[in-house]
Amino acid sequence: MKPHSGALVVLGGLPGTGKTTVGRPLARALGAAWLRIDTIEQALAGSGELSAPPRAAGYVAGYALARDQLANGVDVVAECVNPLKLTRDAWRATGPRVLEVELVCSDPEAHRARVEGRAADIPGLVLPTWREVVERVYEPWDRDHLVIDTAVVSAAGCVGLILARLSGTSARRGARRTARGRRGRG
Repeated sequence: MKPHSGALVVLGGLPGTGKTTVGRPLARALGAAWLRIDTIEQALAGSGELSAPPRAAGYVAGYALARDQLANGVDVVAECVNPLKLTRDAWRATGPRVLEVELVCSDPEAHRARVEGRAADIPGLVLPTWREVVERVYEPWDRDHLVIDTAVVSAAGCVGLILARLSGTSARRGARRTARGRRGRG
């Protein structure tokens, strides 16, 4: 059995910080299930059964799917904005081994270019505008978590830092170094 079997990695951060870019290769490296809240929410919206776009439903479905996979001994990478203490607490309650990762982009111009230059890879998903990203409710974190600045760390570097943290090696020094210069959220 893998030494990190049954681990949940929650990748959070504002849109355009690199969650999908990091999440896909991380899930592949771990052989983990990849749960993307945007995919779940778009599937719910596309079902035609909801009278309004899902708000909590995508997260609630994600928590349930993560619990099932973790109970089966499968690692999970959950990708979501994870903007509230409430959502962070709910992810943490899904299993005994949870690594919370917040991706940030300390370069506002680079962040804006990412947001404005990307294309939706989920059919029907409408991506947020830069203004919507900047104005989004995003509560400060109130506990220790791994923060990685994607303005200075490549996707491969992010994956390496996360894998090091999961394996118990010291990734803190590198992660703290990458978070320097973190100015605001957009």
